[in-house]
Amino acid sequence: MPLQTTEDSRIPDEQCGDGGTGQPRGYRGLFSRPGTRAFTAGNLVARLPMGMFGVSAVVMIAGARGSYALAGAVTAAGLAATGVAGPWIARLVDRHGQARVAVPATLTAVLGSLALLLCVRFGAPDWTLFASYAATAATPNIGGLSRARWAHLLRDDPAALHTANSFEQAADELCFMLGPVLAAFLTGTFFPEAGTLAGSVLLLAGMLLFTAQRATEPPPSARSKARSPLRSAGIPALLACFAATGMVFGSMEVVTIAYADAQGHRAAAGLVLALQAAGSCAAGLLYGALKPAGLGLPRCLLAMAVLMTLPWLAAASTGSLVALAGALLVAGMATAPTMVTAMTLVQARTPADRLNEGMSLVVTGLLTGIACGSAAGGWAAEHTSPATGFAVPAAAAAVALVIGASRLRTGAAGRPGARRAV
Repeated sequence: MPLQTTEDSRIPDEQCGDGGTGQPRGYRGLFSRPGTRAFTAGNLVARLPMGMFGVSAVVMIAGARGSYALAGAVTAAGLAATGVAGPWIARLVDRHGQARVAVPATLTAVLGSLALLLCVRFGAPDWTLFASYAATAATPNIGGLSRARWAHLLRDDPAALHTANSFEQAADELCFMLGPVLAAFLTGTFFPEAGTLAGSVLLLAGMLLFTAQRATEPPPSARSKARSPLRSAGIPALLACFAATGMVFGSMEVVTIAYADAQGHRAAAGLVLALQAAGSCAAGLLYGALKPAGLGLPRCLLAMAVLMTLPWLAAASTGSLVALAGALLVAGMATAPTMVTAMTLVQARTPADRLNEGMSLVVTGLLTGIACGSAAGGWAAEHTSPATGFAVPAAAAAVALVIGASRLRTGAAGRPGARRAV
C-alpha cells in the first residue's frame, strides 16, 4: 500500500473533518464510539487509588513508626514486587481475558492493603508491613487494560490511537493529581488509615464496573507464538528510560512529603504533589489535541531533565513551600509528552497478541524506578535534608536523558527511517 503524503492526507480531513473514518475527530471522536464512556468511567474509578496508596502508606507508616526511611522502604518493596508480578498477570490477561483475571487479582491486592492497615494499626513487627504491602503486587495494570481496549478498538486508526494514548496519560496524571489530595485529606481529617481504606474500596468498585463492560474487551488469544516483547527491537532501551523516569516520580513523592513535613505543613503535601500532576495532565491533553511534529523522545527527555532541576532550586534557594509548588507545576509539564511518546513506541513494537504483557513490562520498568526512587528519596530526606533530597529526581531525569540519547545513537541510527520514528 503506497504511503500517503502530507498533502494527500490533508484532503479527507478538510472535506469531511473526520480523517475519512466516519467518526468525529479528537477527544469527541474517541467517546462517540459505543461502550468507550462506560469502560473509561470504571477504569478512572479503579485508577484513582493508584495516586492514593503511596501517599497513604507513607503517611500511615511514618506517622505510626516515626521513620520516613521505613515508609520509603516498605513502599519500594511493594512496588518492586508489583514489577515482578505485573508481566505474569498481564500474560494471563492476554491469554484468558481481562474480566477472568483482573477481578480475582484485584481482590488479592485489596486484601493485601487491608492487611497492611491492620498491621500498622495494631503495631505488628516491621517485617509484616513488607509482607502485607507485597501482596498488593497482584493489582492489575489498570491503565494498561484501558490502553489495550483502545488499541483493539482503534487498530486501524493511528491518529485516533495517539489521541487515546494522550488521554490515558492525562487520566493517569489526573488520578495522581487528585489521589494525593484525597489521601492527604482523608488521613489528616479522619484517621491515618483512612486513605488506604478508601483506596481499597474504590479500586474494587472501579474494577468491577470496568470488567462488566464486555463489549469493548479485547478477545483473549491462545498461547502466543510471537516472541517476547523483551526481544523486540528497541524495547529494552525504552524500558530503561521508563525505569529512570519512574525514579523521578518515586523520589519526588517521598521527598516532597518530607519537605512539607519539615515546613510544618505535612497535610499540604498532597496538594503540592497534585500541582505537578496538574501540569502533566494539561500538557498531555494539549499534546493529544495538537500532536506537534518533531517532538520525539530525546527532546521530551531533554525537557524533563531541564525542568526537574526547578524543584531542587526552589527548595534549596527559597525554603518556601509555595515556590516549590510552582516549580512542580512547571516541571510536571514535561512528563506526559515523554510518557505518551515512549508508550506509543512500545505499542508499535509489541506483538498485537502480547500487548498487555508489553505494556505491563512498561509498568515494571516504571515501578522498578519508583521503588528505587522512593528508597533513595527517603534516605536522602532523612540523612541529608529534604531540600537536598530534590537532587535525586533531578539526577534520575538526567540519567533518562543519557539513556535516550544512547538509544538514538546505538539503536535507532542504524535502521532506515528509525530516527524519524523516535
